[in-house]
Amino acid sequence: MESSNPTLKNDVFSNARAAIGSGQTMTIQGTINKTFILFALLLLVTGWSWNLPIGIKAYLLSFQAMLITFGICMAIGFVLCRNPQMSPVLAPLYTAIQGVFVGVVSSLFEQRFPGIVIQAVGLTFAVLFVMLVAYQTGWIQATPMVKKCVIIATIAIMLFYFVVLAAGAFGIHPPAFLYQGSMLGIGFSLFVVGIATFNLILDFDLIERHSQEGLEKYMEWYGAFALMATLIWLYMEILRLLSKLNRRN
Repeated sequence: MESSNPTLKNDVFSNARAAIGSGQTMTIQGTINKTFILFALLLLVTGWSWNLPIGIKAYLLSFQAMLITFGICMAIGFVLCRNPQMSPVLAPLYTAIQGVFVGVVSSLFEQRFPGIVIQAVGLTFAVLFVMLVAYQTGWIQATPMVKKCVIIATIAIMLFYFVVLAAGAFGIHPPAFLYQGSMLGIGFSLFVVGIATFNLILDFDLIERHSQEGLEKYMEWYGAFALMATLIWLYMEILRLLSKLNRRN
């Protein structure tokens, strides 16, 4: 069973074998280093987009801009699945594009709910740390059943978000629980945060296993890209959850 993270498919890794012991193979430490590089890029772009004028922020959050961005990100993911050797170039590009929207969305949430961004960032790193410890100690393992459940739930969530986005093109308003602080809305956000969290376990598992299988060095960028994709998703869902909780106060 593969990871629910679409950027971590087994067939992609199987096409990137290298000679073990050549010094040019994927390692866990190398992947961590590349993740830090992408994270630094994300912070840089996020800081820039945070300070954009309100008019530009409004445009970036328009349906047209979001649709274009979604298409670009999907195209990058597709290209990487076919040509993972392009990871050193496309992984930073993907992170930069996501950074623009993370900064814009974060600044708007911060204006309405002061202090919410630092809370979301803190919770995201707390979740990452807890899940990493749980994985390393074996408390939570990527068993076939866990993988299957997370994959099904993740696909269902993504399909739901896609339908909501597509419906918006025809003037159909999204369900109220996506934005309101009702019990249903909070429950939905908790569920999505939970699924995003368990994606980290599946990602850790695949990166560890494939780092032991002699993949090419450029796959470190691929693994870092996958982790960043999950962390960005997790952060955005935590931000949405906190905003719902603030609306109830």
